[in-house]
Order: sequence, then structure tokens, then C-alpha cells
Amino acid sequence: MGRAMIEVMYEAPDDRLAELVSSFYRLDFIGDRFAELERADRAQFRFQLEGSGEYHFADGHVSPTYPVTIIGPTSAPMTAKADCALSVFGWGMHSAGWAALMGDEGAAYIDRAFDARQIFGDWIMRVRNELIAAAEFADQIEIGCLAAENIFRFKASAPFKFTSKVDAWLAGDSDPDVDVLAGVTGLSQRQLERMTKRHYGMPPKKLARKYRALRAAQLLAHGDSLDDTGLGLAFYDQSHLIREVKQFTGLTPGQLRAGESELTRATMDGRRALGSKVSRLISES
Repeated sequence: MGRAMIEVMYEAPDDRLAELVSSFYRLDFIGDRFAELERADRAQFRFQLEGSGEYHFADGHVSPTYPVTIIGPTSAPMTAKADCALSVFGWGMHSAGWAALMGDEGAAYIDRAFDARQIFGDWIMRVRNELIAAAEFADQIEIGCLAAENIFRFKASAPFKFTSKVDAWLAGDSDPDVDVLAGVTGLSQRQLERMTKRHYGMPPKKLARKYRALRAAQLLAHGDSLDDTGLGLAFYDQSHLIREVKQFTGLTPGQLRAGESELTRATMDGRRALGSKVSRLISES
């Protein structure tokens, strides 16, 4: 039996979708058994082009991989499992994109996945068939862009003003202060908590911890120093760093450096390679 192989390709969205889509990607797995951690992340829209499996969420909930799956923002790592070869095309959704897609219902799908046919019916299966027929990643991105424009056709309702301020707050400091965000948005602590829970899946303090940990994990995985970016001062001590990184990635700093999760490493490499084509919140986490 040959060695199992994982390949993940990434591409940035064009200007039409940049406020809604974080990146397009395709995962291909050759092997008999797939069991990989996915760190806490933004919402995802995924087309299962080959194979099927399950998502195991941190709270014990298990969801099948539907032919087209929508996954809400995750507050903790989940495990993707399959007993076959896989090919998955999809894109991450910025919080504005998630809000444009789900509206006020988004909060019900934090750490959950559901069948996209519930919203889009047979049309989304026709898109899936086109993606399967296209085969080449570049061609699939073109199909994906057209589909995403249709999917996000209610984008005018998205809270762009709010999410842009939150994203800038997250990206602008190694240890974001919630009081600063309250000042920038002009919202009370209670309003701010309600809005971030609705659109990001968690209150602002935990959201800041999530992205602080993911940025640290990215640096640790590539052998970079946290002190060079100020992140070293964002953790009380080494044990605090280990706890926070493991809570949001499922891996310790040592495991990240060793590349123990092939999917986590491929994800980090792919996003980092996007560089200036995407926001720092994507490429640095």
C-alpha cells in the first residue's frame, strides 16, 4: 500500500468577492484513511467532488460531509474523517459573507455543518457537477466565482461597516483590546458581544484569543520567533502559550513545529503563500 498524500491548493478571490470570500481552495487526498485536525476557523462552503466522510466537532457532534456542505464558524478544532480518497473544492467566508448568506440564522450554525441543498436546492448540485467536470483548479475557481456571486446576491444586507472594523481590530494588534473595539464601533459591551457572537461565532474577547493563537501557531509552525512580531508579549508564559494554541488548533507548539497534522501544515503554508493578495488576517493565521 502506497503512502497517503494530501495536497491543498489556494487562490485569492478577485475584487468582486474580496469582502465576502477569504480564499478559494482545493484539497486532494490519496489514501485509504483520512483523519485530520482542522483548527478553529471562519465559515466554509465546500463541494465534495470525490469521496465522503464526517466532521467531528469539539462538543462531540458528528455531521456527514454532504455533496455540498456549509460549515459555520468554529470556536475549537474539529476532525475531518474519511475512509477513502477525497477531493474537495471550496472557499472560506469572511464574516460579512457569512452574514450575507445566513442573516440572523447564522448563530444557530456555530460549530455545525448542514446540507447546502436546504437553501439552494438542485441548483447547487448542478454547480457541483460543473466543478467535477472542470477538473483543473483554475477552471474550478472561475465556476466557483460565478456561483459565489449568486450565493451572495443579498450582500447588500451584510454588515460590512461592522465587520471591517472588527477585522481591522483583529489584524492590527498582537493582543487586541476589547475596549479599543468598543470605542471604534461606538457600541456598548453588550451590543458588541451580541454582534460578534452573531457574525463571528463568539464574543470579542474569545475572538481576539482565537486569532492571537492562530497567528502564533502560524509562526511556530514555520520556526519563526514570536518576539519579532510582539506576539511573545501577548502570552503570560510558555504554559499559557501552549494552552491557547492547543485550544484553537488542537496541537501544541511542539506538534506544530514537527508537522504532526499534515492538513494543518498544508493549510498554513497555503494561506501564508497568498501574502499580500489577501488580508493579514488570512495570510498570517
